Amino acid sequence: MSQSTLVYDIRNSRYLNITGRCTLRCQFCPKHNGSKQVHEYQLDLDHQPKREEIIPLLGEVSQFDEYVFCGYGEPTLNLDTLLGVASEIKRRGGKVRVNTDGLGNLFHRRNILPELAEVVDALSISLNADTEAAYLKHCQPKLKGAYQALWDFIRLAPDYIDQVQVSAIDGLEGVDIDRCRALVLDAKAQFKHRKLGVVG
Repeated sequence: MSQSTLVYDIRNSRYLNITGRCTLRCQFCPKHNGSKQVHEYQLDLDHQPKREEIIPLLGEVSQFDEYVFCGYGEPTLNLDTLLGVASEIKRRGGKVRVNTDGLGNLFHRRNILPELAEVVDALSISLNADTEAAYLKHCQPKLKGAYQALWDFIRLAPDYIDQVQVSAIDGLEGVDIDRCRALVLDAKAQFKHRKLGVVG
């Protein structure tokens, strides 16, 4: 049996770790600095879990403020599991948030927001840079056209999902946090100001 941590709790939320794959190679991500840990949880995965593995670990939905799809991978890359598990959480009356790099549409080559909208209450999208140059430097996307695709996703998301929060990290070289905020508010999303090195 695998020792991978598939669910972990921070404060009053249960986090669901459904993939180790990612569309970015962010230089500030702890996994690129030798750690796959958040708080005391080891998040290294040796496979992409299916919904059948995650659903028995949901626990009592009423005990959690929300369920958050978030690990050291991009949850939309394991879309079937995400949608299946989120659907079950909603059926039981829970709240669902997805932490994403905003490249799901680019990766799947279609708009996945209508599917997410059926089972997701909130999106937290990582912007991380106010210019393409800074984004390429810090996030090192594996897909071409990533920065434009991310902005397309940010602008589309509020049409489908009520709570859309976009974050940027204060402390990254060459990133203007105030300009990030202005761009995000202009896109009709909420802005979250994060600090470099603070995880969870």
